[in-house]
Amino acid sequence: MEREKRNDMSFSRKRSFTFGAYGGVDRFTCGDETRPETAEENLLDTLDSPAGDRKPFLPASSNQRDTELFEIIEKLQGSRIDEQRCEFPLPLKSQLLTIGADLPLILPPNLGGYWVDPPLQRLVDVSPTSSHYGFGPESYDIMERDGEAKIYHKFFRSRYHHSFTAGDPVLGPLVLSVCLEEEESKLRVILRMKDCSLHGAFSVSLFPNIPSAVELAKMLCDRVTVSKFEVVSYLKAPELITTFDEHRVSPNFKFGVLYQKDRQFTEEDILSNNQESEEFKELLSILGETVQLQGFTRFRGGLDVCHGQTGSEAVFTSFHGREIMFHVATKLPFTDVDPQQLQRKRHIGNDIVALVYQEGQTPFLSDVIKSHFLHCFLVVRRIKRAEDTSETAYQLSVTAREDVPPFGPVLPDPPIFTDRALLREFLLTKLINAEISCYKAQQFSRLELRTRSSLLESLHAELCTRSQCMIGDPSIASLPSSEGARVMSEGSGGFIENFKRAIRVRSHSFETLGVPRKIGGSASQRPKTEKDGEGDRSPGPPPADSLGPSEIKDKASPQEET
Repeated sequence: MEREKRNDMSFSRKRSFTFGAYGGVDRFTCGDETRPETAEENLLDTLDSPAGDRKPFLPASSNQRDTELFEIIEKLQGSRIDEQRCEFPLPLKSQLLTIGADLPLILPPNLGGYWVDPPLQRLVDVSPTSSHYGFGPESYDIMERDGEAKIYHKFFRSRYHHSFTAGDPVLGPLVLSVCLEEEESKLRVILRMKDCSLHGAFSVSLFPNIPSAVELAKMLCDRVTVSKFEVVSYLKAPELITTFDEHRVSPNFKFGVLYQKDRQFTEEDILSNNQESEEFKELLSILGETVQLQGFTRFRGGLDVCHGQTGSEAVFTSFHGREIMFHVATKLPFTDVDPQQLQRKRHIGNDIVALVYQEGQTPFLSDVIKSHFLHCFLVVRRIKRAEDTSETAYQLSVTAREDVPPFGPVLPDPPIFTDRALLREFLLTKLINAEISCYKAQQFSRLELRTRSSLLESLHAELCTRSQCMIGDPSIASLPSSEGARVMSEGSGGFIENFKRAIRVRSHSFETLGVPRKIGGSASQRPKTEKDGEGDRSPGPPPADSLGPSEIKDKASPQEET
């Protein structure tokens, strides 16, 4: 019996080392070989046991030492197995799959990190025939990405005004604009800093004399420490300043569309669907129209419109002055030998918001799609309005990462739509607001701050250089147009696209100083041209060397950037 127990322990030890050890050296021997237990280990085992089970510390016989050694191994091995044990997600449990009642559209992960709207407890009495408590389409307001981005264009460019620059030792580069509105006796001021822009309007009656630029800057921000601002005399300065102020504003959006069939729980299953049901096609027709990508001239959302490398069709629509391209998983290229379908995921995995259409009763797991960029999912399920009729309705639910603030429009109670036009208005508004709200999440807000800092440094340097050229400084009068001027003149395209442009500015600056660029391996790099990324807002990731190994596969290919 002693030998059989020892063999059982040996088998258990070998199995754990194969399937879950942490890669370290196995300290314990297996099989019939044992090592003598030291007195220190025996003492530690005695101290770790409950008080009532402790035995006097006496020299043990050889058989006792063997028995206690395997007890120690069993304790240690048991704790290691518990550490490696994971709970299956709720919908994978067989008891949930046998429930006859309707399952929720979304289930949050066991570890949390996501919020779900409506909460699961509110779905108990959801019925397609219930009365609606919600707001009408007149309340479907689209959020503004930056409410003050167009103040300069609205109040300054049509009036005589002045701009100033300064380099604060604490705040960094500052760009100040001042405008006198004589008809309203107001001084309107905008102070641009690395972290934000401050705007204020002051009555002229508050000042016995027109205040200086330093005084106006300190009225908006008491952290300003500079004692002097330089006047901007460059004639095209308003164009550069407008471009910087509106660099976060973009009329273009792109969203992923996933097709989830019944009993599909994994990312691989969902991305491997090729056939589109008539019900799924009907939902796509609500979202927009199917267009041919070859020769498509409007917003393409990073899809290839020349060589057909991203499929032949896509879904596109215009909505309240905005252009929207949908990355429909079933219309993107399918690869038989690739279970992860990276040709599809490199587009959908780099979107920020995705819509999921469910066929069946299988819930969608909030974290089933692994991506650093996807932060929000809108899930739609087609249901029957009543058992005695063929009329259908659509049930909705929303999930997002916990650092994404809530956004409108508010889901009706119950969250069910029967009118196609109303459903389209709600879905498109909700998708746009979801992306704008996701930009406030921690990951995107850090990236956005870095982008703004780089663009402000470029603007400040360009204004200073061009102003000195205007006053005839002979040392810089012959300088060619800088990379910063080109970047600022390219226009806005979303903050991630501007982030990539800012990185190009920094690389250009190093080349100007004679610092060689690092090139990984022997692969050659295509030189950037002025048309790279032009006219397209592509929320793709930063360069691959700044991503983790799991996300390099999601990085958009060069075709997206051309």
